[in-house]
Amino acid sequence: MQVTKTVEETRALVKAWKREGKTVGLVPTMGYLHEGHASLIKKCREENDIVVVSVFVNPTQFGPNEDLEAYPRDFQRDSALCESLGADLIFHPEPEDMYVNPCAYVSIDTLSENLCGKTRPIHFKGVCTVVSKLFHIVAPDRAYFGQKDAQQLAIIKKMVQDLNFDIQIVGCPIIREADGLAKSSRNTYLNPEERRAALCLSRAVKKGQEIIAKGIDSETVLKEMRAVIETEPLAKIDYVSVVDALTMQDVEKVDRDVLVAMAVYIGKTRLIDNFSYEV
Repeated sequence: MQVTKTVEETRALVKAWKREGKTVGLVPTMGYLHEGHASLIKKCREENDIVVVSVFVNPTQFGPNEDLEAYPRDFQRDSALCESLGADLIFHPEPEDMYVNPCAYVSIDTLSENLCGKTRPIHFKGVCTVVSKLFHIVAPDRAYFGQKDAQQLAIIKKMVQDLNFDIQIVGCPIIREADGLAKSSRNTYLNPEERRAALCLSRAVKKGQEIIAKGIDSETVLKEMRAVIETEPLAKIDYVSVVDALTMQDVEKVDRDVLVAMAVYIGKTRLIDNFSYEV
């Protein structure tokens, strides 16, 4: 496995592989890899000749007073995991390698305005910009994203469609702990008491899945899910929403494919979870 730091050396390697007729898959990450990331790398390994993993904590998707500096980092651990899973290349740039007095950014309307976009207004602009840059640098045939970040996945798919990227976007299922908590790098922020409290998210998901198929309106689904979360004193709801699976806009009736998504603070740690429902 190779590790590159610069755009130039990464492009040179990928171009050499492509001249040999090899397919290239990309797994974009911010590092501190866990089993969720591992599932993406495994899927990428199954479907491509070459597996590229990017490890880059992207500063442009963090707003003021967010956890950019505190975000967990352990490249040695990440590198060992990638190698054990058969990755061919880790692209591990520094911010100055990716952003040199930038004036150009990529943003997306409508899909970024609800859910996480309400309280993190610059977040998806940063996501779209860095993912676009990675797509141009690596030029993958396929790119892999987790469904835990469902709004991000929908936005990336729409961006690829609208900007005519010749890339297949592959969404992969949420990976959970044995007790149901969705895998996240931010889970490491939780102390033991908060870790137990965080299970209110997966309990709310389970409750929502149980009742949504009964033809219940969105308001009732959300009320029941909120009630589950609010039994936990350490939990503070950012949002719980039922949205159209394509537009990410709120819906009153579950009469189409929907995403049921939430963001909840457990202490100071903001966690997300979701489930999809198809009619």
